Amino acid sequence: MTKSRIALLTATLGLTLMASGCAGGAGGPDAGAGAETPSTLKVAAVQAPMTDVVEAAAEAIEGDYEIELVEVADYVTANTILNSADVYANFSQHIPYMESFNAGNDGTLVGVQPVYNFVIAFYSKQLDDIAELPEEAKVAIPDDPSNTGRALKLLAEHDVIALDPEVDPYEATVKDVVQNPKDVEFLQVPIASLNAAYEEADLVFQWPSHIAALGLTPQDDGLITELDETFALNLVVREQDADSEATAALKAAFTSDQVREVIESNGTIQTAW
Repeated sequence: MTKSRIALLTATLGLTLMASGCAGGAGGPDAGAGAETPSTLKVAAVQAPMTDVVEAAAEAIEGDYEIELVEVADYVTANTILNSADVYANFSQHIPYMESFNAGNDGTLVGVQPVYNFVIAFYSKQLDDIAELPEEAKVAIPDDPSNTGRALKLLAEHDVIALDPEVDPYEATVKDVVQNPKDVEFLQVPIASLNAAYEEADLVFQWPSHIAALGLTPQDDGLITELDETFALNLVVREQDADSEATAALKAAFTSDQVREVIESNGTIQTAW
């Protein structure tokens, strides 16, 4: 048997949970009883380049371990099935997003290895410069707390709005906007829906992995951009597995030369280790 094996499971939430249930809920060696043979570590990810990184880690992992990529439809699913031990780890999020999930779902997830940083941006179908943003413009931003704060902070740094100075900008909400000189209207939608908003809104915040579906990149098409190491994508496991041998093997695989090659071949991301 080879040391690395990838079984790509395209899934919606229902299909993913059903498949996990049929597997007895075993996400890896710490989710089941006493495995002594080579162990399969299921790692959930949403889309490229996250899935590409998992595949590269699967080629690199050493010891008595294999990685099985579990591709899921959204970020909530990735965390839900990890928190319930249907997978051993996931690679789909930054630490602030994970912490928001933990707070709202009695989660026990921890980030154990930053893997890559990525450039985030605001895009517009109508505008070529942020200075052209019209009065009462519609601005689409994510609806989850961590990415809401990130989007508002970026707008404040470019003088589109001003935030309450008493508020941590990483935790800001639209209620913390104290100056809005162009009277922009905020549309808060899930990350997965922001591409659709690009067709209608004047300005849209989006991750590079999603906006790529529209043929756009932050470097070429972003009106305003940001790379903040606070939001590095992390390998995430449950707290009880953070110091296990299996997690150590995953961390080594996710910082391998194979993973570095995948990251360096993608112009929108940078290694974070």
